[in-house]
Amino acid sequence: MADILDYCTDLDIVRFESGQTLLAEGERLGKLYVLIEGQVEIVRERTQVTHVDEPGSIFGEMAVLLDMPHSASVRALSAVSAYEIPGALAFLDGHPEFSLHIAAMLARRLYYTTSYLVDLQQQAAGKRQDLDLVDQILASLVDPAEARQRR
Repeated sequence: MADILDYCTDLDIVRFESGQTLLAEGERLGKLYVLIEGQVEIVRERTQVTHVDEPGSIFGEMAVLLDMPHSASVRALSAVSAYEIPGALAFLDGHPEFSLHIAAMLARRLYYTTSYLVDLQQQAAGKRQDLDLVDQILASLVDPAEARQRR
């Protein structure tokens, strides 16, 4: 599979200074960014979730694919250059190879998140009842319909 940056060469490049926001939590922009260089932080509810400096990283995909506002902000920690994809849903519809990259990335995230939740569940087994929330989260990832019935 080709590198995601190989599919972006015809796209516009945008630049952000340190401290600028690429995507704001709660907004609905319908665009994606693909990191070329620089470092960004992902912030949700005023808490830094992670920082990213890997060229080819994609931002905004969840909001575009789920047709919802951004669940987190993406803020530049250094000078950043990125490819900008306005009208991202239409772009993805016309570029299945790009969509496949996003699907693989999301599958990796789900794999690692599920593995993490299983590890937490095993660590917490029988220790504290308030950690039953981990069971509920894991169940909702495996079977969302069953999780709704538990509530």
